[in-house]
Amino acid sequence: MDSTCRSSCVKLYLCSNPEDSVVERRALRESGFPKLREHCRHTWGLDFSVIDPFESSDRSRWPDENTRQQLINECRESSSGPFLLALVGHQYGAASLPAQMEVSEFQLLLQQSQRGGISTQELERLYQRDENTIPPSYCLRPPHRAPCRPQAGIDKEEWSMMKAKEDELMKIIQTTVSLCVHNNLMTPERGHTYYRSALDADLRFALDERPDHDTIGRCLVYVNKVVNAERETERGRIHSQSEASDLRFAPSDQHFLSELSDNFLLGLIASRWIQVYTTTTECNRRYGYTSARRRGYTESLCQQVCSDLMGLIDSLNPSETWNQTQLGDALTREWAEQEELCDSLSRFYDVIRPEEEEIRAYVKQSDQQCPLVVVGGPCTGKTVLLAHCAQQMRSWLPHSDPVVITYFYNLQQMLSPTHLLSSLCYQIENRYHSDSSSKKGPSIHLATTTDYHGCITDPKDPNSSCSPTPALDSQREPTTSEHVSDFNLNRCTKQSPAPRGLCPGIIKPDIRASELRERLSSLLSRLPSPKQPLLLNLSGLDQIKNKLVCLQIIESLPSPLPPGVKLFLTVSSNRTHVLQAIKLHYQGGSERESGCVCVRLGSANRKECVKLLASLLSSSGRRITSGQQALVNQALSSCCLTLYARLLHVHTSLWFSDSDVTSSSLPDGIHASISAFLHHLEMEHGSSVVARAVSFLTLSRTGLAEVELADLLSGDNEVLSEHGQQGQTSSSVSVPQIDVERLLLDLRRFLIRRKSAGSPVLLWVSRHFKLVVAKRYLSTQEARREIHSEMTDYFSGRWACGNAKPLLVNLTCRPNKAEMKMYIDRQPFVFTCSSQNSGRVNLRKIVELPFHLQQSGRWEELERGLLMSLQFHQAMVRAGLLGELVAMLEDSKSQIVFRERRLLAGTLKSSACLLKSVPLQLPVVMETSLLPYLELIPELQGYVREIRRERSERGSGLGVLICPTPSSVPPIQCLKCETKTDSVSVVEAVVTECGIVAEITDDGSAWIWKGPGCDVVKVSLSCEQKELEFTGVKSSGRLVLLSTRCNKCFLWDVTGPEMFVEVKDPLKTQSEPNSSQQTAKKVEGFVACQKQIFMWWRDESFVSVFSVSSDSVTLFQCQSSVTRLVCSSNGLYVFCGLDDGTVSIFDTVFGSLLSSSSNSNHRAVTVIIISEDGREMACVDRTGNVTLWDVASKTRPPRLVKERFTDGKSNDVLNTDHSDEIDMLLVCQSHQVTLWDASDWELWDQFLAPKGRAFAQAVLSQGGHLFLASFDACALVLVWRVSSGECVLSLEANKQPHTLLKTASDVICLTHDGCLTVWDSEMIDAAGAALKLGRGVKEVVVEETGERFYATDGSETVWRWTLETGFPHANFLHDGPVEKLCLSADNIHLVTLSAGEIYIWKTETSQNILRINGSRATDIMITPNNKFGVSISKQGLSQVWKLANGRVVCSIHLYLSNAKVSPESTFLIGHRQGDLLAASLWSGSISKRFSCVESSDHVVAFQTISEHPDLVVVIAASGAVYTWKVADQTVCRHFQLPYTFQCQPQDIPMSSDGRYALLSTDNNTINLLDLSQVRLCSFKADGPVIKACMDESGCFAAYISLETTCVCELHVRPVLTVVRLADGERVGSVSLSKNPSTLVVCKQQYVYVGFEDGSLSVYSVSDVIFDREELVRCRENITGDVKRCPFERAPVSLLPLATPNVIWP
Repeated sequence: MDSTCRSSCVKLYLCSNPEDSVVERRALRESGFPKLREHCRHTWGLDFSVIDPFESSDRSRWPDENTRQQLINECRESSSGPFLLALVGHQYGAASLPAQMEVSEFQLLLQQSQRGGISTQELERLYQRDENTIPPSYCLRPPHRAPCRPQAGIDKEEWSMMKAKEDELMKIIQTTVSLCVHNNLMTPERGHTYYRSALDADLRFALDERPDHDTIGRCLVYVNKVVNAERETERGRIHSQSEASDLRFAPSDQHFLSELSDNFLLGLIASRWIQVYTTTTECNRRYGYTSARRRGYTESLCQQVCSDLMGLIDSLNPSETWNQTQLGDALTREWAEQEELCDSLSRFYDVIRPEEEEIRAYVKQSDQQCPLVVVGGPCTGKTVLLAHCAQQMRSWLPHSDPVVITYFYNLQQMLSPTHLLSSLCYQIENRYHSDSSSKKGPSIHLATTTDYHGCITDPKDPNSSCSPTPALDSQREPTTSEHVSDFNLNRCTKQSPAPRGLCPGIIKPDIRASELRERLSSLLSRLPSPKQPLLLNLSGLDQIKNKLVCLQIIESLPSPLPPGVKLFLTVSSNRTHVLQAIKLHYQGGSERESGCVCVRLGSANRKECVKLLASLLSSSGRRITSGQQALVNQALSSCCLTLYARLLHVHTSLWFSDSDVTSSSLPDGIHASISAFLHHLEMEHGSSVVARAVSFLTLSRTGLAEVELADLLSGDNEVLSEHGQQGQTSSSVSVPQIDVERLLLDLRRFLIRRKSAGSPVLLWVSRHFKLVVAKRYLSTQEARREIHSEMTDYFSGRWACGNAKPLLVNLTCRPNKAEMKMYIDRQPFVFTCSSQNSGRVNLRKIVELPFHLQQSGRWEELERGLLMSLQFHQAMVRAGLLGELVAMLEDSKSQIVFRERRLLAGTLKSSACLLKSVPLQLPVVMETSLLPYLELIPELQGYVREIRRERSERGSGLGVLICPTPSSVPPIQCLKCETKTDSVSVVEAVVTECGIVAEITDDGSAWIWKGPGCDVVKVSLSCEQKELEFTGVKSSGRLVLLSTRCNKCFLWDVTGPEMFVEVKDPLKTQSEPNSSQQTAKKVEGFVACQKQIFMWWRDESFVSVFSVSSDSVTLFQCQSSVTRLVCSSNGLYVFCGLDDGTVSIFDTVFGSLLSSSSNSNHRAVTVIIISEDGREMACVDRTGNVTLWDVASKTRPPRLVKERFTDGKSNDVLNTDHSDEIDMLLVCQSHQVTLWDASDWELWDQFLAPKGRAFAQAVLSQGGHLFLASFDACALVLVWRVSSGECVLSLEANKQPHTLLKTASDVICLTHDGCLTVWDSEMIDAAGAALKLGRGVKEVVVEETGERFYATDGSETVWRWTLETGFPHANFLHDGPVEKLCLSADNIHLVTLSAGEIYIWKTETSQNILRINGSRATDIMITPNNKFGVSISKQGLSQVWKLANGRVVCSIHLYLSNAKVSPESTFLIGHRQGDLLAASLWSGSISKRFSCVESSDHVVAFQTISEHPDLVVVIAASGAVYTWKVADQTVCRHFQLPYTFQCQPQDIPMSSDGRYALLSTDNNTINLLDLSQVRLCSFKADGPVIKACMDESGCFAAYISLETTCVCELHVRPVLTVVRLADGERVGSVSLSKNPSTLVVCKQQYVYVGFEDGSLSVYSVSDVIFDREELVRCRENITGDVKRCPFERAPVSLLPLATPNVIWP
């Protein structure tokens, strides 16, 4: 198992004396280690595990010294941080029997024992000589070696007796060793190894003679010295026993313990900086070391261990490594993972293959333009060979700087061709355009994407924002409806500098495979060169189960290869179709006829495999005898593969020199060897543990981390049941970590550690292990689903957070219910830590959980739970997996919450650019986008509630109460017709009443789309063994008629089976008798009625009637070419519209002509509409004129009722759309769209095309309140509101629309290249019905409670909105444009200024109580006491008047600019010639004046303070800041502003307490004055600030800046940001979709934004300091109302007084 992949786990080896640390280790397991795991997961994104070799209470499960040393090495090499935790108590511990002893040493012990009169019979019985060890040794016989589980057939009592004999034997060995040391036959150092306990041996192995970097800061040792540990009686007995057993001066346990703690460990403190903590506990001699004292020490130990380990982990600071492993963009992570995987696989290149030279020769050739294909049988090592060659390719080209890209597709799960092409394009572009060399690999830190994904910074941190952008011109042109149309239409034709969906280094989620193919071909032709060639290695394409996907990838590769490009592929010899596809794709691309260079990879050389096996045995300290070697040679002769040699190593390493082996002892072949290996593991570790472990590894999507595998096994019923049967009680059923680690030690030979989703995971080195495991353990679908379900529960965190899993453990004959007694960490989508403002995405969960939910068949949880979860969406977006998230939501396999998922997907795609740059914007983006459709789609209410709940728990952010009116509607489905070439275009398309779309392309293909959630499928029909080519398609009701080039017609009933019935060709009867050739005739249309089919052809004057029941065909002959046909509702009559303007009426029973009529201009009939009672017929000619006929009597000629002509140009009708529900007919011509009232056939309205544009098609919306129109040379579909004539929406199609189609629930746009874009009709109505002002919002005033507000756009209307409903409910009308709004503080009066007149409205009754004429006012205001109004006039007198009756109180003769009423309602204060004047509101006289001290200075700004009504803050042009007490005219100069903070002449927004003042907004900076602390503050914005304001309470400031929110730096959009003034922290921000015109903040923590298009939005500020959650509850239940038509919400219009009732002189 390769360990080069850096770990993301802190793995500790717990070193202790098992008999002396039971209490301490149990306490750490139950309370200490879970806290550490939580800390590691949430602070550093690391796993945490502890290996306690003595965790099991069963001594038979304790590992031997060799295994413990392997585990220590594993912890040292793979732990990301500390690796050793040692507990040294007051007991040294007993030594165990050595597992093996060299022959010379064993014989020495035998000799000395015999000389000393000690019996050696038991020693010789327990040990046997084994020549297969290196060097030859005596080894313990199998029953006495430490197994992973108790040996079968040995009960506990027998095992205890055996251990007692072993202890006795150990004493004999130690006595003999003492004799050897005493006689100088053995060194004391060697003799001590026989006395050392497991604690001593493990510590010395871990710490002695190790490099400093292995130990410094990575080890913790706790020594507990206990004085008087034993009671007096026990101490005396033990002392006498020790004297009696003191043979030959053998060292005592206390001697070794003292030497360990006082000498060895203390020496390491100075030399290695090992952290050793020593505690001395002095006990009462009478009682000794009591349980109470031990509990006290244990509690303090747990606290100290947690504190020290946390400090060590934090000090090592693994966050930098973590940020590099969890690179933000998914493609960057994949690039790094593929590089590491290539390096790991190359390490399995053990046998040099001669085929390597062929690959090397191909690399050096410069004239090859075809790929090299490595072809070989299974397990021949194709992938390993390619990985090895990829590592060597740079050395093969020493005179160039090649770019080597390797992609192992066979080790990826369920990846599409689009994903592979995206990854290749991304890697190629970044490798060639990166400033660093490609040799440095993908450890680069992307400046635009990575900052937001790996470690998510707090949105409140101002330093986490984007870099400032240059100042941009914020001016916008007027936004009239006509201008909006022109702007959108011009925008849609603008050519992008790069292919759609691709910015440098960025792959859009909705990019098409054809675009990626073009991009890849372009990159390969532009970037590689002879000096820097591209060597592209693709391995495992042939292992893709879906053959079509494999062929699509091959066809996506450029043929022939561009110069400077080398392509390497691997193909298994049994995948002939893949090899054939490659040859056909590159046929002619090289001089070779095969089209590719084939390298045949066969079996390895047998001698080399023998050498490999010998090397593997030697590395494990083993060898085999010559006789055994002969059997191995024989086996390798039949299967000479390197993988087989590795498997033979497993089996032969178990052989002793005296083992009785035969030819049947070795399994034959790879699969048999793997199966035998698994059987051996079952015998060693238990069948359930092995079966579950390998099943989990096999069925995982990308592999499993070691901690994950341990957790899964510890929560598995079968595994725990087996452990329960082995002696554990039901209250402590668990799987010790040591058991999992020992299993992994045996598995590691065939596991590879690779990086996946930022974490190292384990997976099989060969896919054949998966095949064997599947056959052995997962042969049924139920077994596979069970494993997937277990993994689903684990990754979903179902049994975490105190939810104990109920387990059925068969401890006795009856199943008993138990609960899992182990700690399984919860699995959040984002790990958060209270000490840090950061979040780490749980990449493992978001990668594995969806896969296992799907594979376990838990579709309801997947569709309604996971895919509709905000947390899942946030994690995916933050992890750079936006494209994968969109693909999941758009998956068409399930219809559960289909429309909801498609709306979410459409919203994500439309905001992809923003979310890739600022993923933390996801909640507010989704809330803004979903609010207009909550009433329509109530299933999304839970999603929005989750957004609000998450914001409330976070304690900060902006919530959306009213969203701006949508400018577009996201599609619910976009179908990319990847099977079609770009040169193919649509000829004709129709839709049936069932919603099925059929289209014909110019290559003769027919395609069918059966509705939302379905794919486009091709229709294939053959006649006389030739595939038919189609020329046209028509529909009528539920029938589709396909016509072919050979004049055959086929009918399909879409409600029945997919059967096409040929319609007899009536044209044959019309052909010339001697004609040898028939020309294709185009079917113009058909109508199905009463089991009859009526068909007519272009430029033909007859109608063919086909009888479905009798297959008979009759003809209706007309005077001229038939252009239109309709049937009566009863099917008795047919109305045929002709090219000369005539309508002929036929009797369908007898086939006779009943009557005819003709319009006055004799122009072709395009539409015929029969009234419901059949008494009237309306006809529309090709110029749009309407003629109404009375056809009550079918036998007499129709009577003309009325004829209506359209004004203007007489262009031909392009299409019509008739709605029976609303009696409306739409007639579309290139220059206009005309609407007719079909009830009385009067003209409803006409809509002219935007200037310079021409309509292509138009259709009515579902309810007829809107109509949709497409245009020539434009990729947009615009939507108009019928009632107002306003263009309200623009729907974006992929390319130029060919046809607009309607179904009962959807609108479908079919582009010329055959792509379908589907919108939900109800969503279009909901978005189109959203109300907004007619022009840009000029002013917004808010009531005191914030629940209602008023807005004006400068027109004659003032709109009143309520937050409770989110809609305007009243319009205050005026006789002129409204110039100014003013609302009284008590919310009783609304005063408006319109055309020089003052209107006073009662807000409760909505009545206009006063209309004052003669004011000549330019501004109005209301005094704070709500009793008086003040009108400011520049040219006349300014008046003070009573609100109740309009009577003038006084007049002010001087004009005061920027005037304000004092808080006490006593003065009007304003500028006058550089001074500040105060006019009395009682007399009108100027009673107070403020002048600057210096005559050259003047006042530029001032502000009153509501909480200090007698003070006015004044700022002079020089920067001096004063306070002016108006009553006694006291002036106090406070300080001088720096030049850079001098404000412009304007009003200064100031808090009510006078603490904060908003001085100015200078480009990217907001300047603030804190008067309480006399300091100047600046807030740095991420772009030019265009608007800023502050709430009255002084808690928040809001500003709008222009920021570059797209990672490709092409889009600049306004962003609303709210900051807390107390500390400057950002509370939240939201990207605005439109250009703002007004910004208002109220003290109820609401932010109101008005836009240039007339829409409004309201945001609530949530903050942990100033939290008022009840403010957003008013909108929580709005969607619970009864569903109604959105167009019924028109506000009530309130009329003003007809004439002024107050006239001032």
